[in-house]
Amino acid sequence: QVQLVESGGGLVQPGGSLRLSCAASGSMSRIGTMGWYRQAPGKEREFVAHIFSVLGTNYADSVKGRFTISRDNAKNTVYLQMNSLKPEDTAVYYCKVVAFPGPADYWGQGTQVTVSS
Repeated sequence: QVQLVESGGGLVQPGGSLRLSCAASGSMSRIGTMGWYRQAPGKEREFVAHIFSVLGTNYADSVKGRFTISRDNAKNTVYLQMNSLKPEDTAVYYCKVVAFPGPADYWGQGTQVTVSS
């Protein structure tokens, strides 16, 4: 079993920044793609960003140029640097990890991000 622990959410004013972290631990031989999703009240969960195990990232159009995803493979941790935050970025943010053997998807517990003045 793989456990994911998220941190870094909070309340920030429009235009501000936050950095989310998600650390994976448990029974896994290696980690593949790591990513972030978010779910706003009354809406479905949506993709935010992916970072692949070797090279490459992928972003939702709504966050391109403002958010940066990165990973530290030695720490089994994925980060999401969020800049120029907007009220519409308000949501619960979830990390998702593809872990081997399997592969299998694992989700974090979610961390609240609120952008408001």
